[in-house]
Amino acid sequence: MSAAAPKIRLFVDGALSPGASVAATDAQAHYLLHVMRRAPSDPVALFNGRDGEWRAVVQTPSKRHVVFEVQDQLRAQSGTPDLWLAFAPVKRIDVVVEKATELGVSALLPVMTRHTDVSRINFDRLRATTIEAAEQCERLSVPVIQPAQNFDPFLAQWPQARRLFYLDETGGGAPIATALQDEVTNSCGFLVGPEGGFAQSELDALALLPSARGISLGPRILRAETAALAALACWQALSGDWRAGLGGLANQSLIP
Repeated sequence: MSAAAPKIRLFVDGALSPGASVAATDAQAHYLLHVMRRAPSDPVALFNGRDGEWRAVVQTPSKRHVVFEVQDQLRAQSGTPDLWLAFAPVKRIDVVVEKATELGVSALLPVMTRHTDVSRINFDRLRATTIEAAEQCERLSVPVIQPAQNFDPFLAQWPQARRLFYLDETGGGAPIATALQDEVTNSCGFLVGPEGGFAQSELDALALLPSARGISLGPRILRAETAALAALACWQALSGDWRAGLGGLANQSLIP
């Protein structure tokens, strides 16, 4: 992003092109007018996950409504690392979703395992969390959040061509750095269990899945959310877009 780019970034659903007019949501209008005290003709940056990032100016047809008038493109749309995170929901699920968005995941897949304690997921809140995180970290897309699945259907529907690294807290997995260096893959996913760990029957099922490979994060026992983010950071450092060149890129429409 250039130095002259607006400091406020907002995700919108509408198409972005020169001269387009995009209506702000009520929440965005409140944020701009009453929190940030923006006035007509003040600049903002907009992105929608499809058309790149654009400079726009604020217009206020009424005291409560805001319309963005799109001007020029700041950045062309770029791809997203083809990285999925499947995870057993935990109490601090917002932290997992927020930080996973910052770490570049393209899809978030909640999985209900035998030892999962959290039974209710506020998907509207999670969607808002991913949008806010994407706005803050300057990525040009927002992760897809899949509906929650039970463990067995999740495994049955996992794409066989996509490597699934699962965090084996029993110590039976390969060190994560070794696993990622042995098999540099641009399309993969990580599966993180709940605070109580995977049931033995679940570990047995994972061991039978040809695309699955158990990995270890070392000798310390990590909280589930810590383990998820540590695994994503390792992948980014060894295979993802933290390297000099951008790793595999995903078209989010390919996510089932």
